[in-house]
Amino acid sequence: MAATILVCDDEGVLRALVRATLSSDRYEIVEARDGDEALEQARNHRPDVIVLDMMMPGRTGIEVLAELRSDPMLDGTRVLVLSARAQNADRIEAEQAGADRFLTKPFSPTELASVVDELVAGG
Repeated sequence: MAATILVCDDEGVLRALVRATLSSDRYEIVEARDGDEALEQARNHRPDVIVLDMMMPGRTGIEVLAELRSDPMLDGTRVLVLSARAQNADRIEAEQAGADRFLTKPFSPTELASVVDELVAGG
């Protein structure tokens, strides 16, 4: 059975890049354009991994992450924060909110695929 990956980013080009990077028989890709849609899709699809942008309209990625971690049905979902905010303070903020991993934009597609593979495997 394919693992479900939820890609949450307000930029369509970035969602398309992530989809192309992860496109395989191993993954079913679901997308969200903002924080509210991210939470809705997470509740509807119960993804194995969420790739979450920090800066989105409405709820930020950090707010989404906090809500995921407070939801007993989703609190164990692996979350990769993908952000253009590259300061160490941003990484710390994401980790404190419960992110499993953090990658900065622009990212290496090979690294993204590797991190998602690790998270799907439970790492």
